[in-house]
Amino acid sequence: MAKQPARMVITPVDGSENALRSLNYLNLYFRALPAVKVVLLYILPTLPPMLVDECKKDRVAAQKLKAVEQKNAQMAEKILAEAKDKLLGNGFRADQVETVYRPKEKDTARDICRWAENKRADAMLVNTRGRSRLEAFFMGETARKVLEFARVCPVWLIKGTVRSKRVLIAIDSSENALRAADHAGFMLAGTDCQITLFHSIRNLIRFVPKELLEDAAELEELWEHAAGQDIAPNMKKAKEALLKAGLDEVQITTKVVNGSRSAAVDILDEARQGEYGTVVMGRRGRSAIKDYMLGSISRKVLDDFENMAVWIVK
Repeated sequence: MAKQPARMVITPVDGSENALRSLNYLNLYFRALPAVKVVLLYILPTLPPMLVDECKKDRVAAQKLKAVEQKNAQMAEKILAEAKDKLLGNGFRADQVETVYRPKEKDTARDICRWAENKRADAMLVNTRGRSRLEAFFMGETARKVLEFARVCPVWLIKGTVRSKRVLIAIDSSENALRAADHAGFMLAGTDCQITLFHSIRNLIRFVPKELLEDAAELEELWEHAAGQDIAPNMKKAKEALLKAGLDEVQITTKVVNGSRSAAVDILDEARQGEYGTVVMGRRGRSAIKDYMLGSISRKVLDDFENMAVWIVK
């Protein structure tokens, strides 16, 4: 087997069961790949800077502050050790797992993104559900902010329990869709995942009212043929990218369907009916009449997905 490229996945943890559960996803997909490194990152919650400055002016308060900081670090070490033990218990080697904790500088999401991009990480795996009630510091809001602030690094959002290794890559006619395929090929090289390159031809009712098409079957057939020819080059390029990354041809299938009024619905319906564990999307697709994966569609998928991971690639 050819030597696999080194890959780094940053996984923020917060001590919650949901964050620990996201580690099962890494186990499902990457346990057997020694070239994949997981960095468990904990951002320390911090007291208000104004209070910290005031504590430094008083000896007793300064001692209390130091004790709080020590407990904070101890809590971080405990949370990270628990997460690392979970990965090691599932078959990762010790040299594949690194633990890091850092004080919060601006806010949790910005700090995660900045640290990951400074380390040139290949992906950030973020659980969309964190701790509950007043203990929350890494909840859905932070997951959304990570997606917003990430400038280069792909973001993998996970919700619920993922049991399937099947991967669906949503393809349109954009360069962004090809970048999504490139990323999937790079990260999944060496795995036994089954991958489907998927495209739904937009139904004409997304352009004009359904009543106008009642006696226009010929137009619908002509549109389906033209749209199928339009997407064919990118489907071919996406498959070539996966093969070049080292995936076997038997792992790859392509699927073009006649879609509904909503591209997001088509993607999610296919993912659910096909029991896919991962959906890979470009953050944005082509604009104007060839729009397919605009930010609004990505957001709709992220609003409604469950028991799967969605990879968003810029």
